[in-house]
Amino acid sequence: MLKPKLLLADEPSLGLSPNFVDIIFDKLLEINKNGTSILLVEQNAQMALEVCHRGYVFEVGFIALEGKKEILVENERIKQVFLGVKERI
Repeated sequence: MLKPKLLLADEPSLGLSPNFVDIIFDKLLEINKNGTSILLVEQNAQMALEVCHRGYVFEVGFIALEGKKEILVENERIKQVFLGVKERI
């Protein structure tokens, strides 16, 4: 397709080595910079938050959290549950 308006990507990192995951996400960023919107479904929360503009966190079929990337990466619940960041004592 030439110049699609939307790309749907469902778990593009699934089963890939870390090197190939980096290549895929670099390509997604390039595609987005060229004007194509991307709807990304990804369990690798760290990678998804690095490339997204806006995110939705689903838990048991419901949207638990949503917002701009800058807000989501600072959310304590996301840090603990999805990114494995421990709270400092």
